[in-house]
Amino acid sequence: MKGIAHFISGVAVASFCPWAVEAAQNGNAVYFVLGAVAGILPDTIDFKFYRFFYPHDVRVEPCSEQLDPQPIADQVAAAISAAAEGTPITLKLSTIKLSADNWRQYRVGIDPGEGEVRVQFGPVVSTGQVPQPDSLPADRPVGVSKFSATVKQGYEPVCTVDIFDGPSFLFKRNEVGEVETDFLPWHRNWSHSLVIGALLAGLASLVTWKAGAVIFGAYVIHIIEDQLGHMGSNLFFPVTKKRAPGLKWMHSGDALPNFTTVWLCCLFIFWNIYAAIENPVYHLGFIRFMMIAMVIPFAIFGLLRWLLIRADGGEPETLSTSWDV
Repeated sequence: MKGIAHFISGVAVASFCPWAVEAAQNGNAVYFVLGAVAGILPDTIDFKFYRFFYPHDVRVEPCSEQLDPQPIADQVAAAISAAAEGTPITLKLSTIKLSADNWRQYRVGIDPGEGEVRVQFGPVVSTGQVPQPDSLPADRPVGVSKFSATVKQGYEPVCTVDIFDGPSFLFKRNEVGEVETDFLPWHRNWSHSLVIGALLAGLASLVTWKAGAVIFGAYVIHIIEDQLGHMGSNLFFPVTKKRAPGLKWMHSGDALPNFTTVWLCCLFIFWNIYAAIENPVYHLGFIRFMMIAMVIPFAIFGLLRWLLIRADGGEPETLSTSWDV
């Protein structure tokens, strides 16, 4: 989930606590603030602090003037081979910034079946990851490098590198001799632990248990939302050392799940505050409210989308350029 979805989910959790709504009615919104902060805190820790202190053994720095994919493939394959010998290797793929709003995209594919890494440069994209017209290089060779290891994929086989800070990998040999690929090893690790959430809630409970309940609920809902994706979380750190696999129902950047979550949370917040009003001007049941505010709008949206896709030839529009290593 995106940050805004986690943020509003924390606020929604607070709205389910009667003491939070009562305090807000009396002019004190502190519980809603605590829910919002706790809801986004795990990702804030990772992206704003922890990733800057995470060490990397290998940093791949592509050259923007000479688009040669072979050195990138060689460095990734060498890191995998070194990990197979028993030395854990952390590797970072740096982005290629061309200007304030333009980035050269490239993709790195790890193929365990063929035992090789494949790299290819792609188009120039904006910070919004929209490909620029006619920006694909005229000559786009694929860099191929072999590795001597049995690889167990921990994430998707092809990684796209384009904007902001590049992705990281941890290559580490497991107990059966396979090299596991851990994508973004600094993310969703100790910060996304239920134990850490309980610890923070316990500290807040020293002031009042009500604050602790809001913080723990918001922290937990963040972790639950993340478990719907591919990466998963290290649920019981420090007892567990690895991330538990996600359900793979969605990607964190998918528009529809994020929008649906934000919309649904807004409806819950509205309803919980409305339900606490003793004599509302308008009387509305929960089922009727959800039909008006959720079911009908989404049904209309789905119908319009289907009609637009059908009018466009039956295929949904995509902003990505079709190319793959």
